[in-house]
Amino acid sequence: MSMPETVALPEAPETGISALIQRIWPLSLAAIAITGLIAGGLLRWWHAGLFFWSTTALVSATVIVIAALSVDVALSLRRGDIGLDLIAALSMSAALWFGEYFAGAIVAVMYAGGQFLESFAQRRAESGMSELLSRAPRRAVRITASGLSEVPIAALLPGDRLLVRKGDVVPVDGKVIAGHALLNEAALTGESLPVQRSSGELIMSGSSNLGDAFEMIASGSASESTYAGIVRMVSQARSSKAPISRLADRFSLAFLAMTLVIAGLAAWLSGDPARIVAVLVVATPCPLILAVPVALVAGMSKAARAGVLVKGAHVLEVLATISVVVFDKTGTLTTGEPAVVSIETDRDADELLRLAASVDQASAHVIGQTIVEEAKRRGLKLAKPVQLAEVPGEGIEGYVDARKVAVGGWDFIAEKVKSATRPGPKDKSIVTAYVAVDGTLAGTIVMADPVRKDAALVIADLRRLGVKRLSLATGDRSEVAGAVGLALRLDQISAQLTPARKVETVAAERAYGRVMMIGDGVNDAPALAAADVGVAVGRRNLAAAAEAADVLLVRDDLGQIGTLLQIARRSRAIALQSVGCGIGLSVIAMVCAGLGYLTPVQGALLQEVIDVAVIGNALRALY
Repeated sequence: MSMPETVALPEAPETGISALIQRIWPLSLAAIAITGLIAGGLLRWWHAGLFFWSTTALVSATVIVIAALSVDVALSLRRGDIGLDLIAALSMSAALWFGEYFAGAIVAVMYAGGQFLESFAQRRAESGMSELLSRAPRRAVRITASGLSEVPIAALLPGDRLLVRKGDVVPVDGKVIAGHALLNEAALTGESLPVQRSSGELIMSGSSNLGDAFEMIASGSASESTYAGIVRMVSQARSSKAPISRLADRFSLAFLAMTLVIAGLAAWLSGDPARIVAVLVVATPCPLILAVPVALVAGMSKAARAGVLVKGAHVLEVLATISVVVFDKTGTLTTGEPAVVSIETDRDADELLRLAASVDQASAHVIGQTIVEEAKRRGLKLAKPVQLAEVPGEGIEGYVDARKVAVGGWDFIAEKVKSATRPGPKDKSIVTAYVAVDGTLAGTIVMADPVRKDAALVIADLRRLGVKRLSLATGDRSEVAGAVGLALRLDQISAQLTPARKVETVAAERAYGRVMMIGDGVNDAPALAAADVGVAVGRRNLAAAAEAADVLLVRDDLGQIGTLLQIARRSRAIALQSVGCGIGLSVIAMVCAGLGYLTPVQGALLQEVIDVAVIGNALRALY
């Protein structure tokens, strides 16, 4: 991932000349090969006197494909990879050398078609990603002697005084200097409930302002911020990930050796060097070059219909071999939003909730709004509060039906009820709102970030599919992580992790097999990039998480994880089946060609028949 240091989020996909060339070149190469073959055939069929122009069309198309292929082969050999493309280059070159121009052109069409299919798979995977690259702290409001001015975050300097409005993303690290900051830090720390920062306290870039506007002093530039540091960590994690070789290339050395042995024996035993061409043409590994991408593209298309975007055929290959899954907590296994889980009172619970919610109608605090939503869900009729007084971040009080009602944290309520004894649960994984009515503590409303309804089903599904290890890696507190991990019976629980430690956790899990990491926040992005496969959950994903991930669940439905693994395994199995059948048929055809029963053109046409059969089988992955 390339991006300027001062940009907090990855940019949209590249749209320049180089990107355009990358998109159209595979199609152009396939078009050149097909045009050359058709033109050569038509010219020769139309009139024998057009033999020169027919040959020119066939040779030109083949030479262009060989030139493009030679670049790919040279780059592969430079990396130490010997792929199936080398056999295709040898067969086309041998066909031209021995004057088998039609055979060479047919092989060129088969090779260029395979390249186009692979590029099509990549483009299809990347389509629809731009909508996920939307949440970006690009600008900030700077306070100067002349007033407020909106500036790009790249222009911010240490010591700048900034205004962070309600709903804004904190643009840089800094310190609160005026007002109280009510922040959602879930994207950075995994803490699902909002936190309050008072004057003098440090705040991190990338957190969202849920409360009223506040002022802050920037402690560094945008490129030095927490958020930008996470994005750089994503880049480092992605570059350190070992490249995955194409499935077909794993058979390349054995197939290449077998092809050369059969071709050499045929030429030596028969005394006819031209038989080398026939063997090489039949040996052109189009069942491998074509069948694998066709099966994987079909699998990707099927996954897309299920609401899952897979960024490349190689990702689907790796997904089929996953044996370890690491989950983030907030927004992944839990809803990521507080919800009322119980009301503790010796009075009528619904009446206590109604009084509290009536007062909280006047509060913008996320806890207050959670209480209001719960009252509405229960169908309670709320009254209009009067004589309201609110201490931001602490609590609110007012009169409801002539009764004085106060709702808030313990310090706020303790002054109202004149008590020093703090009741309520001791579990630090939950949040408690205290309610006082007419100067008496009336009860507590307990909230927590609940486990998603589909989480237990997903865990059971993954175990049924043979995933041998399921772990939790979260930046949230140990008490919270422990409760979730215990409820879902996970094998390993790691809490209070920084983004860097999440990467270390993913690396440690590799001791048990290939790792899939599932998360939805910016703090998950480095781990998503470092895992063998990273999965970002839901439309609400932050852009850094979406950019770092290999798979995007467009619908916020964890149940698609099991479906995705099943699709990947079936697609890979069909691809391997197609490869096996293709190699078997090609070996039989090579032996026949080596014994002189097939000419190069006949061999190329027979290879086409094999291709159609193998591709037809690969397309079964669509269904």
